[in-house]
Amino acid sequence: MSGLEDLYQELILDHSKRPHGKGLLGAGDDPHTAESHQRNPICGDDITLRARVSDDGERITEVSWEGSGCSISQASASMLTELVIGHSRAEAAELIDGFREALRSRGAIELDEDVYGDAAALTGVSRYVARVKCAMLGWVALEDALLRA
Repeated sequence: MSGLEDLYQELILDHSKRPHGKGLLGAGDDPHTAESHQRNPICGDDITLRARVSDDGERITEVSWEGSGCSISQASASMLTELVIGHSRAEAAELIDGFREALRSRGAIELDEDVYGDAAALTGVSRYVARVKCAMLGWVALEDALLRA
């Protein structure tokens, strides 16, 4: 394993052990907050993600989640939370699409660290088809929650 792969593996484990955004925010009946529950039936990973958008509905103001599963699903949700707060819906949609494309590329497309931050460490997951759904779980939950918010 190269030094970069070691660093990426360490980053994934760190996010898994000390996740960002874990613990669902209160939603009440706030029309700017929506929740999505996603489950990977293959391995049992699950994520419930709650997203809040600004009053004008354009910007993501808060993201929180709760879930269980492998270190990849948990780290990915943590990295996502850290990445998207403050972005517009359109920017988040682009990030989600780019992440999905890279993870489905079987290693042909690398995530840009300048764009994806810590989530770029998940690039290597694309070589393991069975793990792609684990890494995508939080991203799919965010995509769904933003459609509902």
